[in-house]
Amino acid sequence: MVFGRPAPESGKTERPPQLRIAAAADLHCLPKTATQTRKAFKTVSAQADLILLAGDLTSHGQPDQAKVLADAVKDIKLPIIACMGNHDMHYERTSELIPIWESAGITVLERQHTVCDVAGKKVGVVGLKGFVGGFADSSMADYGEPLMRELFAMTSVDVDDLDKGLEAISDCDLRLVLMHYAPTADTLVGEPEGLWSMLGSDRFAAPIRKHKPDLVVHGHAHAGTFAGAIDETPVYNVSIPVMRRDFWIFELDV
Repeated sequence: MVFGRPAPESGKTERPPQLRIAAAADLHCLPKTATQTRKAFKTVSAQADLILLAGDLTSHGQPDQAKVLADAVKDIKLPIIACMGNHDMHYERTSELIPIWESAGITVLERQHTVCDVAGKKVGVVGLKGFVGGFADSSMADYGEPLMRELFAMTSVDVDDLDKGLEAISDCDLRLVLMHYAPTADTLVGEPEGLWSMLGSDRFAAPIRKHKPDLVVHGHAHAGTFAGAIDETPVYNVSIPVMRRDFWIFELDV
């Protein structure tokens, strides 16, 4: 398996203490990929302090697919934090999937936050699937048919909960955002622009600009771009098809 990590800054001989955060999205687990999934997690567990999974943990949201991930991580002692993606909700069986993952030690967040101790540091994570809405001149508006306004309202709830979650973890040593849908168009470049409104929303950028977390990761856009930013906050599309590897390891100063 191949792993990536940001290059160190040139000229630096000493670095402050760091936490190694492994992130991936769009695992799309299936029973036939169980062996590959186990190998990937076994390898990364020796190289990271924390694992983030940014949605689409299954291919179709079925319990046997959720069990593939659970079996792969059940013996890993690291904190593993996940959000769900659109594929995980396809059959509307999330009430069955979440207990499978939680029984294996995975913390699943949906419009929630968690704080964990990682190598003696207080790490706060806000996790949510996110939703659609578009970017710049292609944004959906709170206008028109009731169904369209319902879509707008659902994203509004997500944005509000992201804001509340970031406020709740404001005193942590590291503050991370874990999403499936994209909060910036930077990481969608490569996808047809006509699809961008269904791949995320720049409405999520407002709470990120306000609270300035240390790192944002998402998935969903398989043909998108790896690196982007919202002001000074780095945003990464950690979809496996984009990274072309199983995990990316971020080394964050604390």
